[in-house]
Amino acid sequence: MPLELELCPGRWVGGQHPCFIIAEIGQNHQGDLDVAKRMIRMAKECGADCAKFQKSELEFKFNRKALERPYTSKHSWGKTYGEHKRHLEFSHDQYRELQRYAEEVGIFFTASGMDETAKKGRPMVISSGMQSMDTMKQVYQIVKPLNPNFCFLQCTSAYPLQPEDVNLRVISEYQKLFPDIPIGYSGHETGIAISVAAVALGAKVLERHITLDKTWKGSDHSASLEPGELAELVRSVRLVERALGSPTKQLLPCEMACNEKLGKSVVAKVKIPEGTILTMDMLTVKVGEPKGYPPEDIFNLVGKKVLVTVEEDDTIMEELVDNHGKKIKS
Repeated sequence: MPLELELCPGRWVGGQHPCFIIAEIGQNHQGDLDVAKRMIRMAKECGADCAKFQKSELEFKFNRKALERPYTSKHSWGKTYGEHKRHLEFSHDQYRELQRYAEEVGIFFTASGMDETAKKGRPMVISSGMQSMDTMKQVYQIVKPLNPNFCFLQCTSAYPLQPEDVNLRVISEYQKLFPDIPIGYSGHETGIAISVAAVALGAKVLERHITLDKTWKGSDHSASLEPGELAELVRSVRLVERALGSPTKQLLPCEMACNEKLGKSVVAKVKIPEGTILTMDMLTVKVGEPKGYPPEDIFNLVGKKVLVTVEEDDTIMEELVDNHGKKIKS
């Protein structure tokens, strides 16, 4: 398949398409539908492409003893882990309401299919937190025949994530190992610099947790972005995308003024009498007036004859050299 996929209706990722920025609301809504709606609107106003939640069918994800396990964390919403998770789970009807609200606001809506499979055929974003490279190779081999429309995100599951544990170089490794799928980054670090760097390295999907208040109860809030940070992240990503530009190196129109003032030419290092055959020790490079041969042509001048006397420190002009080659840059 090509290195692109239609992740949401009409929105492609990979290739030369802009990075798809996911605002991960997760369960930072505190189990409150109104807070969830405020966060959807915040994601839209800050410029994110998608508002994302986490949806689980708890009995399929956890066994009974795991749900009955006491949960005494300061972030707990119940006496057991099951009570805690149920407090943060929206019903299917509530998710439909949130989806309608996202459509009204004008932002893509999704929820992590924690218990779904690749057989659904829907585009998938697969995060790689807590996994090894061998596991990710297996995931690729299993998913690809069932559903080619997926991408991998480099991720380290720690909250907040320390810079030395980010390992952005995995993005490049994924790009080499899985060249036919887009690669992205899911970050849990504080601030935005590392996420912007991930885009500079080629991340085509960027996911960051968001919050309305970092001090709220919940282990994800401290590693989440508040509205001002999310808006700055989006601006910075779009700026970096513009700055990545083209791989072609050439003199650009915006450089012409500087080139006119400071562009260098080949000049005479010594006085060169008429009829002299040029050697390298007669030539040097300086900012010259008027402009003459460009510095990259200096080796082409060796062995050619000057038609008139050139004074020391004068520019070597095209018409002064017999059998001149490359034209002078204007």
